[in-house]
Amino acid sequence: MHAPPLVALAGGAASPPPWLASPRAAILAAPARLLRSRRGALRLEAKAAWRAAGGGRGPRVPAKGAVLASYMGAEEVVGPSPLLDEEGLDDEVLILHIRKEVEEGNLPADVASSLEELYYNYKNAVLKTGDPNAYEIMLSNMMALFDRVMLDVQNPFTFPPYHKAIREPFDYYMFGQNYIRPLVDFRNSYVGNISLFHDMEEKLRQGHNVVLMSNHQTEADPAIIALLLEKSNPWISENIVYVAGDRVVTDPLCKPFSMGRNLICVYSKKHMNDYPELVEKKRRSNTRSLKEMALLLRGGSQLIWIAPSGGRDRPDPSTGEWYPAPFNSSSVDNMRRLLEHAGVPGHIYPLSLLCYEVMPPPQQVEKEIGEQRVISFHGVGISVTEEIKYGDITAHTKNADEGRELFTDTLYSSVVNQYNVLKSAIFRDCGADASNTAISLSQPWL
Repeated sequence: MHAPPLVALAGGAASPPPWLASPRAAILAAPARLLRSRRGALRLEAKAAWRAAGGGRGPRVPAKGAVLASYMGAEEVVGPSPLLDEEGLDDEVLILHIRKEVEEGNLPADVASSLEELYYNYKNAVLKTGDPNAYEIMLSNMMALFDRVMLDVQNPFTFPPYHKAIREPFDYYMFGQNYIRPLVDFRNSYVGNISLFHDMEEKLRQGHNVVLMSNHQTEADPAIIALLLEKSNPWISENIVYVAGDRVVTDPLCKPFSMGRNLICVYSKKHMNDYPELVEKKRRSNTRSLKEMALLLRGGSQLIWIAPSGGRDRPDPSTGEWYPAPFNSSSVDNMRRLLEHAGVPGHIYPLSLLCYEVMPPPQQVEKEIGEQRVISFHGVGISVTEEIKYGDITAHTKNADEGRELFTDTLYSSVVNQYNVLKSAIFRDCGADASNTAISLSQPWL
């Protein structure tokens, strides 16, 4: 088998539903604009693409459907992976190549082991999609990940307190989208209250700030959110800023995906004391990150996602049932005060995420970097409800502490209620009929 071609839907035609269209469909890498979002598609053949890009300069191994920044007039100093020219390229060749890099001292053995494990888990999940091109999609995406990991091992990327998504010369955002896309069963996925995302865009257009207080389920959460909104709200998909813990910016397999997102990088409270000698350094780093966030909010038109629980949801150890982890009232209040002191109008919405089946975290919080990654093809969901105003909730409270707890509980209760609706839709086969008077489920990609 030769290196798989890069394919996306031809631009201009109406897009079919995701389960009919190839998961390789992509959004052009042109920056999305709030007033006029540009959307399109690209059709490429792998080797021809490298020739057209000017002698092989450009991203080393593009994922199927990925956007080549070299087509936008940009170049990368690194050429395409030699794997593109391998005759009979298959998973065995890829695994042998990974092991060869270890033998030559170019790749740490633990990273290689994690890559191999991820490869087989990802392969099994993608092949369950039923897409006739599933194998080529899987192999191309894993080639892209291997290549990005190798680049970072050789020249490690350091995330600043505020990191802007890298879109060129290699489009890390589309790389992440295309990697996670085949894991999402769009036929069994839903968005709650899509109209509120349109309302958010209008507020952002007016210069307001918006904060999404959300539960957190998987390392793939940013891609899940972006995939479910990329057709209806592409500006939100591409411009949302995530408050991210240190693990996704230090784990070698996470870093390439994180490089494609806008991030405020912080150290999670759950891992603050993992290494006592680093506690003070972590606190200083968090202070710098908070200052960066304050500057962003003062400029207005910022959409911030934060998980006030401080980490990913875990199942109940006695029942095995997954549920949103409780919110930390200090985290909620700190974010609220940053928003209020920005000098521009700010709005807080409760957002619920259900996607743990795609990439569940370990059962317990782990201290060491490099967790096992179990992957599945499954339906997912996101939902948002009306803005919750601190003044309305706390009007009759006796003191600030009581108000802080009540506001946090109100946000968390909304997230749990939305989560239960999504669970009925996705896991109990209720579909959109799980909607109620407060939450209207839809599939905006149809």
